[in-house]
Formats: sequence, C-alpha cells, structure tokens
Amino acid sequence: MRRFWQQFPPQIGYIVGNEAAERYSYYGMRSILVIFMTKNLLMKEASAVSAYHYFAAACYLLPLLGAFLSDRFLGKYRTIMWLSLVYCAGHAVLALNESEVGMYWGLGLIALGAGGIKPCASAHVGDQFKATEKEKLEKVFGLFYWMINFGSFFATLITPWTFAKYGPQVAFGIPGVLMFVATIVFWMGRKKYVHVPPTGANPHSFLRVIWSGLTGNGASFWDKAKANHGAEVIEGVRAVFGVMVLFIWISVFWSLYDQGGSTWVLQAQKMNLNFLGIEWNEAQVQALNPILILLMVPLFSGWIYPTLEKWGVRVTPVRKMAWGMFIAALGFATVAVVQMAIDRGQAVSIGWQFIPYVVTAASEMLVSITGLEFAYTQAPRAMKSTVMSFFLLTVFVGNMFTAWISKIDLYPTASTGYFWFFTGLMAATAVVFLFFAKRYKMQNFMESGLAAGPSSH
Repeated sequence: MRRFWQQFPPQIGYIVGNEAAERYSYYGMRSILVIFMTKNLLMKEASAVSAYHYFAAACYLLPLLGAFLSDRFLGKYRTIMWLSLVYCAGHAVLALNESEVGMYWGLGLIALGAGGIKPCASAHVGDQFKATEKEKLEKVFGLFYWMINFGSFFATLITPWTFAKYGPQVAFGIPGVLMFVATIVFWMGRKKYVHVPPTGANPHSFLRVIWSGLTGNGASFWDKAKANHGAEVIEGVRAVFGVMVLFIWISVFWSLYDQGGSTWVLQAQKMNLNFLGIEWNEAQVQALNPILILLMVPLFSGWIYPTLEKWGVRVTPVRKMAWGMFIAALGFATVAVVQMAIDRGQAVSIGWQFIPYVVTAASEMLVSITGLEFAYTQAPRAMKSTVMSFFLLTVFVGNMFTAWISKIDLYPTASTGYFWFFTGLMAATAVVFLFFAKRYKMQNFMESGLAAGPSSH
C-alpha cells in the first residue's frame, strides 16, 4: 500500500481524502431523497422522481459556474473552498427544516456547492501531474473514482438505516458533518498543491472565439475566428467541439444511470425485501453499485484492458465509452424484465435487482471513469475546467430528460413500459455514438497546454 501511494505526489492524499468524505455527504443525502419526499412530505411518486432528477440536473449544470469562477478569477483551490462552505450550509438547512420549502432551499444550496466544485476537483487532480506523467494520470483518475465510490458505498448503506431508525434530521445531519470534514481535509493540503493560476479575462476564451466566428469577416466560421485569435487557439476550440459532439450522446447514459436512486428505489418498494437472511431497506441496494466499482477498478485496469490489448483489441477511450453504452442498455433491459414479473403480481425478491446493478456498474466503469480522463486530456490548458464542466453537463441533460419524462407521464413511473422505453433509447443512442466515435481523432492536451498531435481512435 505504501509503495502504491509513493508513485503519486504527496498532496494527492488530501484531494482524494476530501473527495471520499464529500461523496459520502452527497450520496448519503441523495440516497434517501425519494423516500423522504414520498413518505415524509407525502409527494406523489411522479413528482418525487421529477424533483429528484431536477436536483441531480442542477448539480451538473452549476459546474459551468464553478468552472467560470475557477478558470477566470479564483483558481481551483479557492473556488473549492468557498463553495464547500455553501455546501455545508445546504446540509444544515436540509437537516433543520423538515418541510418542502426547507427541502428545496437546502437542495438549492447543496446543488450550488456540489455542482460548483465538481469540475474544479477533477481538474485539480490533473494539475498535480506533469505532461510527461500521462500513465500516472490515468492511474490517479482510477484512484479518484475509487475514493468516490468508497464514500458512496458507506453512505448508501448507512444513511437509509439511519433514516429508518432516527428520522430525517439525523440522517441528513450526518452527511452535513462529513461535508465539513471534507472541507477541513482539503484545506490541510493547501501548502502542498500545485496551484495553476486563473487565466483572468481571456481574449481567446471559448465563447469569444465562437463570437468572432459568428460576427467576424471571412469566408467561413473558422476563417472569421482565426483572424482574431490565431491558428493555435482555433485548433484548441475545434478540439473542444469534437469532444462536445461525443458528449451529447453520453447524456442518455446518465438518464438511465441516475434512476438507480429514484425509479429503482420505487421498484424495490414493491419487492420482497428479505434476501440472504437480511431485511433490506429499499434504498440500501444502491450500496451495491459503489462496492462493485471498488472491485471493478483494479479488475478492468489490471486484467480486462491488458488482456484485450494482448488479444489485439485496441482499448481506446471512445471505444470504452461505446461499449459501456451498449452494456447500459442491457442493464436496463433486466430492470424491465423484473418489472414485468412484478406487474403480473409475482412476489419478486430484491435479489433480482442485484443483476442490473452489476451490469450497470460495468457500464459505469467504461463510460464515467473513461469520460473523466478523456475530458481532461482533450482540453487545452485555458479550458480544462470548462471542458470538464461540459462532461458533467451531460449528466444535467440526462437528468432533465428523465425529469421531463416523469413529469409528462408518458408512461406510469417505474412501470414496464417506462423501463423498456429507456432501454430502447439507450440502445439506439449507443449506435449513433459509435458512428461518431469511429470518426473522432484523439488529442493529448496535458498541462503544457499544447496538443501532442492527433492519433487514430
């Protein structure tokens, strides 16, 4: 274990320790939201699912604000510190005001804090490495994600039990305490971090380049932009556009994935919760996802990927993400099959939900972990947090879509038709993603800020 940590700069421990505690606070609070809304606030299931996904969406829209503050004014460290205090305030409101109004205020503050620091945290990890350390960067993003799931596992296992035994104030309060601990841990490493300064008002920012392309003089959009910003800047912006074309389709993956905390919980309420001699809480099965990720990170990086490479299969980021999207469709198909049995009046064991959690965890490995690394390496220096926020924005779009589907009541919430709809949508989207992925040319933007040059996917 000591040799493992010695391969990384010493400040990495503070960053990943902070991430584990912060993720406990976030996933712990989120794991009981639907139960709190339906059982304590007596909201309808469709309304609770919509509210849950609107909140999740806000947590992934606000990274745009965090990235803007970080890249232009405060830098990553100060942005994380200030918004962490907002985050703590949100937890306090949620724990102390047990009403629908209090819930929305608390969730709003949490969304601002959690969303604002998201792009900064992952980009801050990457900033601790030099351009020659790409191999270590890949490992640290795996470690980063491992710690996310370490915190998430204990949060989703313990918080539903705490909620059932002690009520919402204690159940929401403990994650708030963990968020405060996360802030302290991050502050402790302040003198050891590599602090990449904010760029300030950048005349060659992404939006300014777009504006020049729309309003400048020239034969084409890129000619107009190049006249004001130069060829190197344009190449960086073109790289961002290439990434965004792929990110659009990843949104559908998140539309399915985040239902593990909403419609899957509602499905679990209709199942036999006694399994393996344990009486499960309907929200506790979510803990299976992070523990699977903890096991799958070393399995995929240490055995599956190297084995595929030995067999002559090139394991590239875009291919991983494409495979992951097809596997996600398979996972949701199993949920639909389970729901068919429930709708026929059969007594279905909660154990059957374990199957889609295993399949979905594998898809998460391929899409989410890969997406973090992909977003960082494809971004020019001045736009790293911004491109990270674009990746997180895919989660916003996916959750907004789920909230909208629940709101319009296209299918009854958590019904067979509802689950088959998302299964078909994911399968069709994976085909479209594969089409664009085959045409994408990889870039390698490390902290030097310059691309190492395109390579075939």
